[in-house]
Amino acid sequence: MLITCPYCGPRDLVEFSYQGDATRTRPDQASTDQSAWNAYVFERPNPAGPHREYWQHAGGCRAHLLVVRDTVTHEILDTAFARTARPAAVAPAKPRSTARKASTPASKPASKPAAPRSTRTPKVAK
Repeated sequence: MLITCPYCGPRDLVEFSYQGDATRTRPDQASTDQSAWNAYVFERPNPAGPHREYWQHAGGCRAHLLVVRDTVTHEILDTAFARTARPAAVAPAKPRSTARKASTPASKPASKPAAPRSTRTPKVAK
């Protein structure tokens, strides 16, 4: 699986680490509602289709990314820097075809070569 880092370009999954679900809303820290905290910590949705997730490019520029991934096909639909992405409660739904695509090499589009990496260190906002 390839994830396209907005800074480094397309990279293999092994360079990234999963950071969690990007659709969850944390309760107010001053809240004493135990059921709200239990739901936040223990209850997890299991969506089928596009899902927003946080990933970190740990083996590259170390940037935190917001990735929209189809949980059925594991296709990466969109990536953006987490610090500039707009928050949303649910990933935008994209229509999917129910027909399966042929997995022959001739049917896959040619991917562009990765851009050369810069030797400068990217500035990351804290």
